[in-house]
Amino acid sequence: MEEKKLGLGSVIATGVGLVVATSCLLSLGIGAASIGITFIITMVIACVLNMLLALSVAELNAVMPNLTGGLAQYTLACMGPFITVIVMVGGYLVCNTVISSVEAAMFGNTLSSVFPEFGISGNIYSGVLILVLIVLNLKGVDMFAKVQDFVAFALIFSLAVMGILGALHLGAGEEVSQAAVLSCDFTDITGLCGLGFFLFIGIEYVIPISKEVKNARKNVPMGMIIGLLSILIMQSIMVIGFKNYTPWEELGKDATPHVLYGTMLLGKAGTVWMAVVSVLAVTSSVNTVISSLGYICYGMAKINLLPAFFLKTNKKGAPYVGILIIGGTIFLINITGLSGTDQLSFLLLSGCVFWMIAYIVTHINVLILRKRLPKVPRTFKAPFTPALQIVGILGTLWMIYNIDSDAGIRIRIYRLCLFTFIPFVIYAFVWVKKVVKKPLFKAYPVSEVMAMEHELYWEHHRKK
Repeated sequence: MEEKKLGLGSVIATGVGLVVATSCLLSLGIGAASIGITFIITMVIACVLNMLLALSVAELNAVMPNLTGGLAQYTLACMGPFITVIVMVGGYLVCNTVISSVEAAMFGNTLSSVFPEFGISGNIYSGVLILVLIVLNLKGVDMFAKVQDFVAFALIFSLAVMGILGALHLGAGEEVSQAAVLSCDFTDITGLCGLGFFLFIGIEYVIPISKEVKNARKNVPMGMIIGLLSILIMQSIMVIGFKNYTPWEELGKDATPHVLYGTMLLGKAGTVWMAVVSVLAVTSSVNTVISSLGYICYGMAKINLLPAFFLKTNKKGAPYVGILIIGGTIFLINITGLSGTDQLSFLLLSGCVFWMIAYIVTHINVLILRKRLPKVPRTFKAPFTPALQIVGILGTLWMIYNIDSDAGIRIRIYRLCLFTFIPFVIYAFVWVKKVVKKPLFKAYPVSEVMAMEHELYWEHHRKK
């Protein structure tokens, strides 16, 4: 039996790596500038809702362990192939690829603005980084973990130090005298929950690598919860640092609020330091997406929801087709400048809605399996079920409703999501009825979904 390579630290690093991205630093600045340090209350609410998701995902992983497709295989065993294809291909793979492209674009824009003397376009910065990450991920999960462990912990350490310097008034820059609280109205606090939710979204990305984790029963749920708590503490300290050194009005208007904060805190050294943080953030998030989505495509191909060529692996065991397609798409979007528009925030929030729908489906999956298989062995059970899942579902719907404080932008986001779902509905219908030739809404037995993970399953079916 192959020895599992990843420990608790790698689980935390993978979850944190996707969650803490350049766009999160932008969202953190916007939220803090809107209501002041009371935005920390918003973050606590959002963090708790994401913890509920983590517990639901951990239970699904306990019922159906070692599945490379993760959420896709859980949904197939609960709701059937049609919903699975729509949610995973449309609401997960595509939206995460687009969001990662935006992340890379924001990184490139940051470096080109911090170092204008080099005269290098932001597209070049982001394109080179993406190519490097593709090559590293082709070297297998062990190399992914080494990169992720270093980058994620360096990122958290850097942001924590910068936050502590600001919170304790230890910066070299001039302090700002301003109100700590801009609003304590509860509707203002909850109205930013959609923005706050984005600060913690993506912790479930540890699931595709869970089969490589030592003592996954304990380390997977613990790693997700520790990761979310670490992010909450670090970002809360940053908000306090913002209050002491960055005028709220300037913070809300700046496209790179973390760089503005670093400059006002430590001068040119702070500017460079936050540029390094941008490198760490985009490396961490895009590295996680390329690896995890590659394995998710591999897992979906195993259950016949994507073409079989996604099953191809190289000598290192890396699903190179998925890695090349996901990484290549992110590269092409960036190098052509399609993600370097003024609509970056709009695209991020639209992708976030797709992501939230996948979260709602995840909670529903837990309730279905609790009802259908109440006595099946579970090495981990989410506490307070079904109340936990019901709160998670209602809370996520509330996040979708509050995805933006501007009603006009909310309508545009909903309209884009609706029109984007239409081609995926058509693809799902044709693929399931004509290729897979299965009933649209009939759930697969859990035992069959797990058996699909083994090569002998498909060898047997090919012979038949």
